Amino acid sequence: MTAIRPPQATPAESVVGAPRPVGRPEQAQPAGPGVPARPAPPRPQPAATHHAVLCVNAPAMAASGPDGQLRGHGLHGFYRSGVRVVARMELRLGGVEPLPLQGTLTSAAQARFLGAVRLPGDLDPDPALTVERVRHADGVETVTVRNAGSRPARLPLEIALATDLGPVGEIAAGHRPPDLPGQVQSAGLRWAGPTHSATVSAQPSPHAVLAGAGVLRWDLEVQPGARWSVELRAVLEAAAPAPRPPGGRGAGVPLPWAEPEVRCDDPRAGLVVSRSLDALGGLLFADPDRPTDLYLASGAPWRFGLAPADALWAARLTLPLGTRLAAGTLRALARRQQPAGAPGQGPRRPDGLLPGALRHGGPELPPTCTATEATLLFVTVLAEAWRWGLSRAEVAELLPAAERALGALREGLVDGFVTDLSRPVEERSAHPVPARAEVQAQAHRAALHGAELLEAFGRPGAEEWRGWATALRGRFRDRFWVDDLSGGRPAAGLAPGGQPLPAVAASLVHLLDPGLSADGGRHESLLDREQTRLLAQRLAAPELDSGWGLRTLSAKSPRFNPLGHRSGAVRVHETALAVAGLAEAGHENEAGALLEGLLAAAAHFEGRLPEMYAGEQWTPGSPPVPHPGACRPAAVSAAGAAHAVFALAGVRPDVPGGRVLVRPASTAPLGELELTGLRVAGEPFSVRVSRIGVAMVEEASAELQLVAR
Repeated sequence: MTAIRPPQATPAESVVGAPRPVGRPEQAQPAGPGVPARPAPPRPQPAATHHAVLCVNAPAMAASGPDGQLRGHGLHGFYRSGVRVVARMELRLGGVEPLPLQGTLTSAAQARFLGAVRLPGDLDPDPALTVERVRHADGVETVTVRNAGSRPARLPLEIALATDLGPVGEIAAGHRPPDLPGQVQSAGLRWAGPTHSATVSAQPSPHAVLAGAGVLRWDLEVQPGARWSVELRAVLEAAAPAPRPPGGRGAGVPLPWAEPEVRCDDPRAGLVVSRSLDALGGLLFADPDRPTDLYLASGAPWRFGLAPADALWAARLTLPLGTRLAAGTLRALARRQQPAGAPGQGPRRPDGLLPGALRHGGPELPPTCTATEATLLFVTVLAEAWRWGLSRAEVAELLPAAERALGALREGLVDGFVTDLSRPVEERSAHPVPARAEVQAQAHRAALHGAELLEAFGRPGAEEWRGWATALRGRFRDRFWVDDLSGGRPAAGLAPGGQPLPAVAASLVHLLDPGLSADGGRHESLLDREQTRLLAQRLAAPELDSGWGLRTLSAKSPRFNPLGHRSGAVRVHETALAVAGLAEAGHENEAGALLEGLLAAAAHFEGRLPEMYAGEQWTPGSPPVPHPGACRPAAVSAAGAAHAVFALAGVRPDVPGGRVLVRPASTAPLGELELTGLRVAGEPFSVRVSRIGVAMVEEASAELQLVAR
């Protein structure tokens, strides 16, 4: 499992149990008395992925350019559990590299590359030979040479191999460890390092192995109309016994979600849902303590491991496809909750906190604490999974962890608002930090969800939490609202003295997400009806809506940077939350416009939306600009993109109450939409929304009462 700093993103977001980034700044070295210091060598450029073909199947991945050659540059190579197994795998046929024709993903875990080679002395301008490379993230690659010419092809196939067995953190920071010497091993090559060894074997065996040059060679004779294939397999082994790292979904373990069918007048909707779920499949890890508990890695290649906040968001956004992912994620995180600090062990942090580091907040807002976000989100995901059909026994098993999370929230108030729960209690009071608006929304939602769980399971404290949420709502409306000439807006944060922070940011979309309640309803928001309308107008204005989605920071800000991951780039997750929240609040035109931008961007990314892309303004005929540091795939963007489509159907269940409310978007922004194979109460659920926004439930559990509004 790896955690590496996204290029240009500081401080880094954390991944549980993963090594820290290793890049160190270079300093000028003194040359002696009276001699000017030698200038520091230029720092290496961090690796970028926006042009890479990246296939992922946790805990393995592979990256190359569109030509399929692994050249050892940047992130090129096969990786497993954070170690580069093979850095270089360059193919030559007849002494030349194939002319690249196509390189694309066929699934999240597999890529296909096609090249062409002309036979020596061939007068025909059409290439006679094609070279196909089918690569799987797990380290298997099949090379097939086809001869479509009229005469036999007699020429050598050579594959040059090398590796450094480097940690992905160093490689991502731009540091290239030296290649290791290779040794001949049966049917291939082997390399040994201090902590790992790697082998590449071939079937059929090569005719020659040149260990010094790291070359496998076959002397081919391919007749007209015939083909020849070789399978290469890269394997990583630990040099000494070590703790077992998290693995991927094991053989025989089913996907933790249903695979729906989407039929829609707008074909982009079905494409983005299918490609998003395929991407999520490549990010699935199994918890070492309980291999049937699956959770999603944050993203590849930068955060290829458990980031609790991202894992919980992805589990929540995929609840329409079943509760198994939510249950596995909640159980895995409950085992990682922080215990209460023992006396004499330093500053005390609250019991019940989930792991998580600070996330860079951009130039106008303070950092956010992912430990706080995850701890609050734990309660919400448990409550909403219960509404979608998680069994009472599973909820009861997890309820103590939710109570501990609520306990952490109880201790986290400073001046009536929630800031950073991970800071010691004494430090929060002595050195207060700004309170962010979205944290108050997450805390308000967790309190109301916690009250519902406590009441339903006969535990004390429900009324106390409802009263706390009511008081927070009053304080927020009184102190976070900023009046201006446009009618007003919520502040993105409050400084410790109570001064509103002036930033206009996409993080305000969290105020539109009060959470699922009883009978399929919505909890009361921190904003009243008029304030919600004004926020909807602000989100739809060009300062935030780029035409491709919401910018993280207003384009009117003097600190706006369209490639700034918190200062102007479009983050898919926030745009998807805005689409769902605006539609549920009745602002369907604004929701439809944002969804159109998201789907338009998805079409340019072949349905596989990255974590983020540039917040450049949409112009006719121009594609969205990729971000070089974006994870591809990323759990929250893939889950969010699918959720934005599901939200248009307006399916809001209350399985404990035996009801499901269906309230689709009346504007039907995608035309007719049919979703088959959702899951409510563990049973198939299918709904069709007509072009005039009328819903018809076509399949549902017989135990549920259907309600339409």
